[in-house]
Amino acid sequence: MASLHTYLTFNGDCEKAFEFYKSVFGGEFESMSRFSEMPDDPKFQVADEDKDKIMHVSLAIGSGSVLMGSDTAGEMAKHFKQGNNFSISFDADSREEADKYFSELSTDGQVIMPMNSTFWGSYFGMLTDSFGVQWMVSFAES
Repeated sequence: MASLHTYLTFNGDCEKAFEFYKSVFGGEFESMSRFSEMPDDPKFQVADEDKDKIMHVSLAIGSGSVLMGSDTAGEMAKHFKQGNNFSISFDADSREEADKYFSELSTDGQVIMPMNSTFWGSYFGMLTDSFGVQWMVSFAES
């Protein structure tokens, strides 16, 4: 089994929050990308007011832990609730393992984004389990 990480969601202040976390824990961002960097997709149009928001950021903390986050955008922003704005991110060792855990975790829950290959090189999906816990499951294909 691979690793679990905390994934935080913000409503426009992700960059400010992660600059703060970086000042507390030290280190450098492993990645930071904005919604403006997404390839054009007719199913998900990025509004001008969302283009500078953070699509994904990751900050290594200690050995083996990574704090990750993003801003909400578009329709997802309507469902933002501060205090319940985190997910557990699971990095699988294979597509098969990702599918297995995604399928089992989503039993009696809600699939938010089915497992699929993404433009950032991961096989990725999102769900809320039957206990209301949000999960992100991924396998790095590249």
